[in-house]
Amino acid sequence: MPVNLVNPAGLPVIDGYHQVSVATGSKQVFVAGQVAWDADGTTIGEGDLAAQVEQCYPNIDAALTGVGATFADVTKLTVYVVDWTPDKLPLFFEGAARAAAKLGITPTPPGTLIGVAALDVPEHLVEVEAVAVMD
Repeated sequence: MPVNLVNPAGLPVIDGYHQVSVATGSKQVFVAGQVAWDADGTTIGEGDLAAQVEQCYPNIDAALTGVGATFADVTKLTVYVVDWTPDKLPLFFEGAARAAAKLGITPTPPGTLIGVAALDVPEHLVEVEAVAVMD
């Protein structure tokens, strides 16, 4: 596996992600931000942040699978949340945990969460993009 997730000494250990990923593969994969659309373009979980997060992860998984990668190859996730406030963090983790359970994964690469004013359509509350490295 070309990705090693690490929590170096001197940095806090955070539940839900690692501080650093070290990638040794030769092919980089950049997955566009995935929103809570199903395969038909219907928004899943309108008004429900956890449900939308839960839908984003299978979309990322489908994108990765389509090029021969898996979540084990992911080096970084970036999450954009509309009108972010810290009290929404449990909803984010709830949705990510449900998605991880369904997919049978533990997605804990380094991540960045960014609050934004809006996304592509008003129904979307979250967008998740991924970077992966493969052999």
